[in-house]
Amino acid sequence: MISAAIGLLQRHGLAAMSFTDVLAESGAARGAIYHHFPGGKQQLALEAARRNAEDVRGHLHELPSGTPRDVVEVFLDNVRPVVQASAAGGGCAVAAVTVDGGAAITDQGRLRTVATEAFTGWTDELEGKLTQAGMSPSQAAELATLMITTLEGAHILCRAAGSIAPFDRAAGALLSLVPRKGRSDSHG
Repeated sequence: MISAAIGLLQRHGLAAMSFTDVLAESGAARGAIYHHFPGGKQQLALEAARRNAEDVRGHLHELPSGTPRDVVEVFLDNVRPVVQASAAGGGCAVAAVTVDGGAAITDQGRLRTVATEAFTGWTDELEGKLTQAGMSPSQAAELATLMITTLEGAHILCRAAGSIAPFDRAAGALLSLVPRKGRSDSHG
């Protein structure tokens, strides 16, 4: 049910995600959703966003840390299919919980907290990789933030355009900030 909810959040956002759709996609019985998620849609959305955040952080943890450019290039290669899905109507399940969830959501603050923790965790993971690759902690923090901002912005721009072109332009600009070879304390 959580996997189904992640997919629905990515495709339709929080306000449009319904238990009926989760049940249809997951094949679970109606009683199961109320048993596992007595807090309703909000609880399911929280759990889906947390799971998606953990999955993404796990992928980021696996990135190499050879050079800062290696980190950025592999990050861009790894997120490209995700952004391509956005161009076809997808999105980020974590970002989806940061916008209005409609009347069924009574505590938007908890959802935003989960999103903040997710984005911070992703940024921290990238910052660690960039620091290991030779960047100063402050520059690694700036570049990691830019990488996550590029990813999240690409979801929106590519979905609106129905094309990966905005991501490709942003990826080129991001790569232009990172030296081609060697370990560096600079990204500009």
